[in-house]
Amino acid sequence: MAYTSTHHAGLSLAQRFADLRAQWAEAAAQRKVYRTTLAELEALSTRDLADLGITRASIKSVAYEAAYGA
Repeated sequence: MAYTSTHHAGLSLAQRFADLRAQWAEAAAQRKVYRTTLAELEALSTRDLADLGITRASIKSVAYEAAYGA
């Protein structure tokens, strides 16, 4: 997971908390995409995965890329 440094000069404490909450919400949404994609791919048969060009060994990396990008 990548962390970014944000310069908070001139921002109120309330705005800093709002920014932090937005970052947490975005991270939670990404985790949900990862978990959902992972569960859906793991539920597929090996044949269905092969039709999609995915091996069982690459399911986690495909789900990670879907959630967090390349």
